[in-house]
Amino acid sequence: MSDSTLTTPTDRPAQRGLRPSLNVWQAVGLSMALMAPSMAVNINPQAAAPSVGRAVPLAFLIAAVGVLLVAYVFVRLCQYYQHAGSVYAFVGATLGPRSGVVAGWGLVGTYLFYGVTTSSVVGIFGVSFLQRTGAWSNPPVDAPFILTGVVLLLACWLTIASVRRGTNVLLTVEGATVALILIVTAVVLVRLIAGNAPAGHGFTMSVFSVPPGTAPSALFLGVVFGFLSFAGFEAASTLGEESLNPRRDIPRAILGTTLFGGAFFVVVTAVEMMGFGAGKTGVAAFGSSSSLIGDLGASYLSSWVGNLVTLGATVSAFGCCLACTVGSARLLYAMSRDGFGERGLGRVSRYGTPARAAVLVSATMALVLGLCIVAFSAVPESTFVWGGTIGTLILLVAYALTTIGAIRLIFVQRRMPVPMWQIVIPLAALALLGYTLYRNVVPYPSSGPGHWFPIVAGGWLLAAVVAVIAAPSTARRLGERLTESEQLHAEAERNRVAGTA
Repeated sequence: MSDSTLTTPTDRPAQRGLRPSLNVWQAVGLSMALMAPSMAVNINPQAAAPSVGRAVPLAFLIAAVGVLLVAYVFVRLCQYYQHAGSVYAFVGATLGPRSGVVAGWGLVGTYLFYGVTTSSVVGIFGVSFLQRTGAWSNPPVDAPFILTGVVLLLACWLTIASVRRGTNVLLTVEGATVALILIVTAVVLVRLIAGNAPAGHGFTMSVFSVPPGTAPSALFLGVVFGFLSFAGFEAASTLGEESLNPRRDIPRAILGTTLFGGAFFVVVTAVEMMGFGAGKTGVAAFGSSSSLIGDLGASYLSSWVGNLVTLGATVSAFGCCLACTVGSARLLYAMSRDGFGERGLGRVSRYGTPARAAVLVSATMALVLGLCIVAFSAVPESTFVWGGTIGTLILLVAYALTTIGAIRLIFVQRRMPVPMWQIVIPLAALALLGYTLYRNVVPYPSSGPGHWFPIVAGGWLLAAVVAVIAAPSTARRLGERLTESEQLHAEAERNRVAGTA
């Protein structure tokens, strides 16, 4: 019998599979590293500026509210299910195995494309840092992709060797980088309030208002980059079978990461915009910056601060790439195990990790990068934007399916003792997800790379739809496995209640 999805560590049978060994901080490490706040706050806000102008912090605030609403869904589902498959298990158990495969495959795609994005960022920032410090004065044109390849290999090795080692690395590097950014942000804010900022910039709350001539609906074109920044907050849910106390630790990790991310992104983006200036000239400089905190550090403090921030962003991008590999490998492992048993991609290594799935995931990331380079003459900046946009479009669909499944489980089937009024939370999440997706597809981009983003995202999801329709027997096995998991959950819950009676 394969791994079960019990809710308490004492009820888990002794069997081959993923090993429960992680605590709450290691779960936080995975979510924080995949969300990569220190990387995201340096390069994502600029992409929202053309649509919303000075109101970038407002767009990120709306995104923060939306992500908190979605986090409620993941917290509730993680209290009921503990599974390495994250949205695959959640949607599969609530809406049926076919829907679960589509959602799980969607999240695998999101992590894969984000892996392409973040590995490209490592190359971009890494080469920039080496040039600035004189360590590599004349790198070749393809130098960023050389670093990208090294990063993919290293991320694959850490995923295979030990997820405990990997999550410890993630938490350490991201914590140090976030601390550096908070120090720079605090200095910039103090100078803005004191009135001695460069170019006469000062503290203003106008960054939370839509500039004249900008339609309020345009905010949702910027909100998508807010979702891109938060993407990965749910990564801890893939550790449901490896956490020592999943019912408590995984929800805490998800909620804590989301709350911190919301405050971090809103405050830092506001200071960034004020630091550059909320006028047209400042917004233009903001949008053209290659590293927001790096430029502010150099302007408000010293040039060496910019180098430190660039190095920190490089480390953060590596941590995010590692988290993408960890999360996608576990999702692929869970889907393969439940559909085809403990063979092939459904087997774990002697380290208790999904090694075969990790190798396939890393190879696929490399293949996508190679295809972009050979077929489209892509540069690292291109693969960064392309991967991030496609991954976010897929992610919005996966979040929506998860939210619908949670509504059915909690408020229709009444499987959890939750007050009925709380249904407004997932309904609001669904509305915000739907409108954000709509505004980024309609009107449809008629030319340029943006024309292909919905096609690739839709094609990835369509592949899963075709697969589950063409292979009904596999879908049936998945359903049996998820049903078995839910029965085991119910039995464990009855035992727990009986033990406390």
